[in-house]
Amino acid sequence: MIASAPSAIHASVLALNRQYAPVHVVSVRRAFCLLFKGLAEVISVEDGSYQSYDFDGWLESSLLRLELGETADHRDWIQAVNFEIQVPRVVRLLRYERMPRNSIKFNRRNIFLRDDYICQYCGRRYGTQRLSLDHVMPKSRGGPTTWENIVCSCLDCNVRKGGRTPHEAGMKLMRPPRKPARNPLLFQHIQSQKYSSWRPFLIAAE
Repeated sequence: MIASAPSAIHASVLALNRQYAPVHVVSVRRAFCLLFKGLAEVISVEDGSYQSYDFDGWLESSLLRLELGETADHRDWIQAVNFEIQVPRVVRLLRYERMPRNSIKFNRRNIFLRDDYICQYCGRRYGTQRLSLDHVMPKSRGGPTTWENIVCSCLDCNVRKGGRTPHEAGMKLMRPPRKPARNPLLFQHIQSQKYSSWRPFLIAAE
Protein backbone atom coordinates (compact mmCIF):
# COMPACT_ATOMS: atom_id res chain seq x y z
CA MET A 1 0.00 0.00 0.00
CA ILE A 2 2.80 2.43 0.89
CA ALA A 3 5.36 3.51 -1.67
CA SER A 4 8.93 4.39 -0.83
CA ALA A 5 9.44 7.65 1.09
CA PRO A 6 12.74 7.33 2.96
CA SER A 7 12.53 10.35 5.29
CA ALA A 8 8.94 9.69 6.34
CA ILE A 9 8.98 5.90 6.48
CA HIS A 10 11.68 5.98 9.17
CA ALA A 11 9.68 8.25 11.50
CA SER A 12 8.28 6.92 14.78
CA VAL A 13 4.69 6.65 16.01
CA LEU A 14 3.64 6.56 19.68
CA ALA A 15 1.13 3.79 20.38
CA LEU A 16 -1.33 4.14 23.28
CA ASN A 17 -3.45 1.43 24.87
CA ARG A 18 -7.24 1.75 25.15
CA GLN A 19 -6.82 3.87 28.29
CA TYR A 20 -4.55 6.35 26.42
CA ALA A 21 -1.41 5.23 28.26
CA PRO A 22 1.77 5.03 26.11
CA VAL A 23 2.91 1.43 25.60
CA HIS A 24 5.11 1.25 22.49
CA VAL A 25 6.93 3.21 19.83
CA VAL A 26 6.10 1.61 16.49
CA SER A 27 7.25 2.07 12.91
CA VAL A 28 5.24 3.98 10.33
CA ARG A 29 4.54 0.77 8.41
CA ARG A 30 3.24 -0.93 11.56
CA ALA A 31 1.05 2.06 12.43
CA PHE A 32 -0.56 2.14 8.99
CA CYS A 33 -1.14 -1.64 9.03
CA LEU A 34 -2.94 -1.32 12.37
CA LEU A 35 -5.02 1.60 11.08
CA PHE A 36 -5.92 -0.11 7.81
CA LYS A 37 -7.04 -3.27 9.66
CA GLY A 38 -9.20 -1.26 12.07
CA LEU A 39 -7.06 -2.24 15.07
CA ALA A 40 -6.06 1.35 15.88
CA GLU A 41 -7.17 4.93 15.43
CA VAL A 42 -5.22 8.14 14.99
CA ILE A 43 -5.19 10.54 17.94
CA SER A 44 -4.49 14.07 16.72
CA VAL A 45 -4.09 17.22 18.81
CA GLU A 46 -6.02 20.00 17.07
CA ASP A 47 -6.61 23.46 18.54
CA GLY A 48 -5.90 22.17 22.05
CA SER A 49 -8.31 19.23 21.85
CA TYR A 50 -7.95 15.58 20.86
CA GLN A 51 -9.56 14.25 17.70
CA SER A 52 -9.73 10.57 16.74
CA TYR A 53 -9.80 9.21 13.19
CA ASP A 54 -10.13 5.80 11.61
CA PHE A 55 -8.11 5.14 8.45
CA ASP A 56 -10.67 6.62 6.05
CA GLY A 57 -11.19 9.67 8.25
CA TRP A 58 -7.45 10.27 8.53
CA LEU A 59 -7.04 9.96 4.76
CA GLU A 60 -9.85 12.49 4.22
CA SER A 61 -8.27 14.86 6.76
CA SER A 62 -4.86 14.46 5.08
CA LEU A 63 -6.27 15.26 1.64
CA LEU A 64 -7.95 18.37 3.05
CA ARG A 65 -4.67 19.55 4.59
CA LEU A 66 -2.98 19.12 1.21
CA GLU A 67 -5.69 21.19 -0.49
CA LEU A 68 -5.25 23.94 2.12
CA GLY A 69 -1.46 23.84 1.82
CA GLU A 70 -1.00 22.76 5.47
CA THR A 71 2.27 20.89 4.98
CA ALA A 72 4.47 22.21 7.79
CA ASP A 73 8.10 21.10 7.97
CA HIS A 74 7.58 18.89 11.03
CA ARG A 75 4.91 16.82 9.28
CA ASP A 76 5.75 13.69 7.33
CA TRP A 77 3.85 12.45 4.29
CA ILE A 78 3.69 9.06 2.60
CA GLN A 79 3.09 8.73 -1.13
CA ALA A 80 0.85 5.72 -1.73
CA VAL A 81 -0.14 4.45 -5.18
CA ASN A 82 -3.17 6.73 -5.60
CA PHE A 83 -2.89 9.30 -2.82
CA GLU A 84 -0.70 11.06 -0.26
CA ILE A 85 -1.39 10.62 3.45
CA GLN A 86 0.08 12.29 6.50
CA VAL A 87 2.06 10.13 8.92
CA PRO A 88 0.28 10.14 12.30
CA ARG A 89 2.32 10.89 15.40
CA VAL A 90 0.06 9.04 17.85
CA VAL A 91 -2.24 6.03 17.45
CA ARG A 92 -4.50 4.34 19.99
CA LEU A 93 -4.73 0.54 20.00
CA LEU A 94 -8.44 -0.29 20.18
CA ARG A 95 -8.04 -3.83 21.59
CA TYR A 96 -4.95 -3.45 23.75
CA GLU A 97 -5.61 -2.96 27.45
CA ARG A 98 -2.29 -3.90 29.06
CA MET A 99 -0.57 -1.23 31.09
CA PRO A 100 2.89 -0.09 30.00
CA ARG A 101 6.03 -1.52 31.56
CA ASN A 102 8.07 0.92 33.59
CA SER A 103 11.34 -0.91 32.95
CA ILE A 104 13.97 0.75 30.76
CA LYS A 105 16.05 -1.54 28.58
CA PHE A 106 19.69 -1.63 29.52
CA ASN A 107 21.43 -1.59 26.16
CA ARG A 108 24.12 0.22 24.18
CA ARG A 109 21.75 2.61 22.43
CA ASN A 110 20.07 3.74 25.66
CA ILE A 111 23.42 4.35 27.35
CA PHE A 112 24.53 6.50 24.41
CA LEU A 113 21.22 8.37 24.57
CA ARG A 114 21.43 8.82 28.35
CA ASP A 115 24.92 10.34 27.99
CA ASP A 116 23.88 12.31 24.87
CA TYR A 117 26.67 10.69 22.81
CA ILE A 118 29.20 12.60 24.94
CA CYS A 119 32.34 10.90 26.25
CA GLN A 120 32.02 11.05 30.01
CA TYR A 121 35.77 11.59 30.39
CA CYS A 122 36.79 14.21 27.81
CA GLY A 123 33.35 15.82 27.36
CA ARG A 124 33.34 15.67 23.55
CA ARG A 125 30.39 14.48 21.47
CA TYR A 126 31.06 11.76 18.89
CA GLY A 127 29.23 9.57 16.41
CA THR A 128 28.57 5.96 17.39
CA GLN A 129 31.59 4.70 15.43
CA ARG A 130 33.93 6.69 17.70
CA LEU A 131 32.22 5.66 20.93
CA SER A 132 32.41 2.64 23.19
CA LEU A 133 31.14 1.60 26.61
CA ASP A 134 33.42 1.71 29.64
CA HIS A 135 33.15 0.03 33.04
CA VAL A 136 33.94 2.77 35.58
CA MET A 137 35.09 0.10 38.03
CA PRO A 138 36.86 -2.31 35.66
CA LYS A 139 35.07 -5.56 34.94
CA SER A 140 38.31 -7.43 35.65
CA ARG A 141 38.10 -6.16 39.22
CA GLY A 142 34.50 -7.12 39.81
CA GLY A 143 32.83 -4.04 38.32
CA PRO A 144 29.20 -4.87 37.40
CA THR A 145 27.60 -4.27 34.02
CA THR A 146 24.88 -1.94 35.29
CA TRP A 147 23.52 1.57 34.67
CA GLU A 148 25.58 2.80 37.65
CA ASN A 149 28.91 1.44 36.36
CA ILE A 150 28.75 1.87 32.57
CA VAL A 151 29.42 5.15 30.75
CA CYS A 152 29.78 6.36 27.20
CA SER A 153 33.48 6.76 26.34
CA CYS A 154 35.36 7.75 23.21
CA LEU A 155 37.85 5.20 21.90
CA ASP A 156 40.86 7.30 22.88
CA CYS A 157 39.71 7.76 26.49
CA ASN A 158 38.79 4.09 26.75
CA VAL A 159 42.32 3.07 25.70
CA ARG A 160 43.90 5.65 28.00
CA LYS A 161 41.89 4.46 31.02
CA GLY A 162 42.47 0.78 30.29
CA GLY A 163 41.85 -1.55 33.24
CA ARG A 164 42.14 1.19 35.85
CA THR A 165 39.63 3.28 37.78
CA PRO A 166 39.24 6.91 36.67
CA HIS A 167 41.17 8.04 39.76
CA GLU A 168 44.06 5.70 39.01
CA ALA A 169 44.16 6.91 35.40
CA GLY A 170 44.08 10.57 36.41
CA MET A 171 40.70 11.02 34.71
CA LYS A 172 37.47 12.50 36.00
CA LEU A 173 33.88 11.57 35.18
CA MET A 174 31.61 14.38 34.01
CA ARG A 175 28.85 13.04 36.28
CA PRO A 176 28.10 9.83 38.18
CA PRO A 177 26.26 7.32 35.96
CA ARG A 178 22.68 6.58 37.01
CA LYS A 179 19.69 4.71 35.68
CA PRO A 180 17.57 7.22 33.72
CA ALA A 181 14.18 8.13 35.15
CA ARG A 182 12.50 7.80 31.75
CA ASN A 183 13.15 5.99 28.50
CA PRO A 184 16.06 7.88 26.86
CA LEU A 185 14.67 7.31 23.34
CA LEU A 186 11.30 8.84 24.27
CA PHE A 187 13.02 11.74 26.00
CA GLN A 188 15.10 12.41 22.87
CA HIS A 189 11.99 12.37 20.68
CA ILE A 190 9.93 14.81 22.75
CA GLN A 191 12.71 17.40 22.68
CA SER A 192 11.93 18.00 19.00
CA GLN A 193 8.96 19.91 17.59
CA LYS A 194 8.27 16.94 15.33
CA TYR A 195 7.17 14.80 18.26
CA SER A 196 5.73 17.51 20.51
CA SER A 197 2.31 15.82 20.39
CA TRP A 198 3.76 12.94 22.45
CA ARG A 199 4.44 15.15 25.48
CA PRO A 200 0.97 15.24 27.09
CA PHE A 201 0.70 11.42 27.02
CA LEU A 202 4.20 10.83 28.37
CA ILE A 203 3.90 13.45 31.11
CA ALA A 204 0.53 12.01 32.23
CA ALA A 205 2.13 8.55 32.46
CA GLU A 206 4.88 9.69 34.86
